[in-house]
Amino acid sequence: MIIEPRMRGFICLTAHPSGAAQSVKNQIEYVKSHGEIANGPKKVLVVGASTGFGLASRITAAFGSNAATVGVFFEKEPAEGKTATAGWYNSAAFETEAHAAGLYAKSINGDAFSNEVKQQAIDIIKADLGQVDLVVYSLASPVRQHPVTGVLHRSVLKPIGGVFSNKTVDFHTGKVSEVTIQPAVEGDIENTVTVMGGEDWAMWIDALKEAGVLAEGATTVAYSYIGPAVTEAVYRKGTIGQAKDHLEATAFEISDSLKDINGKAYVSVNKALVTQASSAIPVIPLYISLLYKTMKEMGLHEGTIEQIDRLYRQRLYTGGEVPVDEKGRIRIDDWEMRDDVQAKVSELWQKADTDNLAELGDLEGYRKDFYNLFGFEIPGVDYTADTNEVVGIESIS
Repeated sequence: MIIEPRMRGFICLTAHPSGAAQSVKNQIEYVKSHGEIANGPKKVLVVGASTGFGLASRITAAFGSNAATVGVFFEKEPAEGKTATAGWYNSAAFETEAHAAGLYAKSINGDAFSNEVKQQAIDIIKADLGQVDLVVYSLASPVRQHPVTGVLHRSVLKPIGGVFSNKTVDFHTGKVSEVTIQPAVEGDIENTVTVMGGEDWAMWIDALKEAGVLAEGATTVAYSYIGPAVTEAVYRKGTIGQAKDHLEATAFEISDSLKDINGKAYVSVNKALVTQASSAIPVIPLYISLLYKTMKEMGLHEGTIEQIDRLYRQRLYTGGEVPVDEKGRIRIDDWEMRDDVQAKVSELWQKADTDNLAELGDLEGYRKDFYNLFGFEIPGVDYTADTNEVVGIESIS
């Protein structure tokens, strides 16, 4: 079938298998062009492995240090006349490329919050790898069914204590407008922390350790975001920020629990990028558009693969101590948060409106990155070609 992007708000309802495959190849080539990661991981579990930072983590481990990888994700499979979600096609392409390169790669498609999927991952690791030396936790989900209580929790993106109003942009039309978000009500914070905090990360590590599948000196890393003052009220000081605080605090608890195997847990604070998750957050698209323009002009721009490649090479696997900030976090958002970058973005923010945003910001770069997430607008792909939408993942189907 001919596959075209079909939009509903900030969600693209279709995905392109050939575009996704090319995108994965491009990321693989980027990692390979930087040579082997000395002292890199060899057996890796990535929870949330199909898109964004999780996919980049799997690619960097596999093609940067020849690691065997197990990837966990929750994606919609394709059917005749219906495309899969982008993450399914990404994972299919990743496995095809990994297997062609002689690398071990297996995937699990299911709810990572569930005990069953954790057990599945343990069984695969035990049978095929023995143990893993790196666990990447990169889940972004709006809902979580708690494995103990069975309660379905929903996360919300709201300020705490007062109404939030600021500028935002519809990146499809370029229209800058005022957005107002009502504050969190009772239960919102607790639910958001339950979905997006560190509890499930800790449950994964506890289950893996108890099963004896964490190697001596194993590392685990989860991803967080801090961001600028302009998004603070709705993000870092809002409900999501509470969840991120919980995630960051959990890293210390996990490190304590891994002391007897000399293991360590880190939170890496990554930069603002166009992801399926970030597109849903009011204010963020406008901020990213201005940030992209600024960082590109300064020669500092990175996408997910550049970020994670730098995380592995310059933070996690240098052969020495892992550099962290005063709160014990890895800061791979260091270039974004540079004073000169933030000062420029702040200046542009004050001026940005519908009429001048195309000039002041990089709305086109934002839009292109968004479509790229779903396998569209990737150079070198023939979108007029009849494409088979029913693509299987080698280790699953």
